[in-house]
Amino acid sequence: MKIAVINEGSTKHRNDDVLKALDGLGHEVHNLGMKNAAGEPELTYIETGFLSALLLNLGAVDFVMGGCGNGQGYFNAVMQFPGTACGLLIDPVDAFLWAQVNAGNCLSLSLNKGYSLGGDVNLKYIFKAALDQSYFGKGYPAARVEIQTGTRKQLEKLSLDAHKPMKEILGCMDKEVIRRALGVPGVLEFIKTHAPASDLKDCVLSLAK
Repeated sequence: MKIAVINEGSTKHRNDDVLKALDGLGHEVHNLGMKNAAGEPELTYIETGFLSALLLNLGAVDFVMGGCGNGQGYFNAVMQFPGTACGLLIDPVDAFLWAQVNAGNCLSLSLNKGYSLGGDVNLKYIFKAALDQSYFGKGYPAARVEIQTGTRKQLEKLSLDAHKPMKEILGCMDKEVIRRALGVPGVLEFIKTHAPASDLKDCVLSLAK
């Protein structure tokens, strides 16, 4: 699975913890948000939520690890866009249930609130449970598998029906948010090389000129 890690300003100091927690799980990881480096652009959860949704809609990544101080802001931001199914996960049990019942494409992590001794260990077990393909999207408990797999498909369709297409959103949203998100070092190059050809890709690249 191709995973993007996208940290915002209040959680940039956790970027390394997120990367270490994903290490060894067998996924292709791309660090595309804030990296706690000098001189990097400061991103809010508005920009990281938009960037996450854009990468998913472009098909440039399969999954995004995001979040913010308590996870709520990023969760709400990314869910404003089509094609996103986010989980706000606090512990491995959340992750285990979310993977089976909801099986979405991005996670919102609380990377400041409640993040204390063992926070990095908690992340590791969250990721292991949330990304386990042996039960991903298969439903839980067994008695509710048929209902849950059906409602998951309904939710995917509802997201598309209830939102404007991503290309149309780009035409009317705050251009400063777009500029700041696409201005993150490495993001445009990543889109050019990893997103398959599409009208949406052409639109994004034209906005960056």
